[in-house]
Amino acid sequence: MYYKFNGVTQRLVGAAASAAYNPQGLKPIVATESPALIFGTTTKLASDLPATDSFLGKNKVPDLQKLFQKADGLPVHLKRGVPDKLLYRTTMALTIGGTIYCLVALYMASQPRNQK
Repeated sequence: MYYKFNGVTQRLVGAAASAAYNPQGLKPIVATESPALIFGTTTKLASDLPATDSFLGKNKVPDLQKLFQKADGLPVHLKRGVPDKLLYRTTMALTIGGTIYCLVALYMASQPRNQK
């Protein structure tokens, strides 16, 4: 048995399968043609482009893979040297400073104000 929502009585009522799968207000799916293009600019497929036009730089991925997979005992986030160390230490300093600031603010908020 199939059911559909009756708009008049505001209840579910028995229905045929076609009425249950196409509720009121919705139309059955009909194949339609795609609309005409408004801006009919041509697009180039990636396969049509020459290889030199798509990317003009050197592929750095193999070099970076060798660098990051080297077994030198350093964690991955510090393998690129001084810039990574600077970023790491700055992040740690800001994290510790923020934690201390939050603890001081919590301590100050927990103390009652002086009555004058």
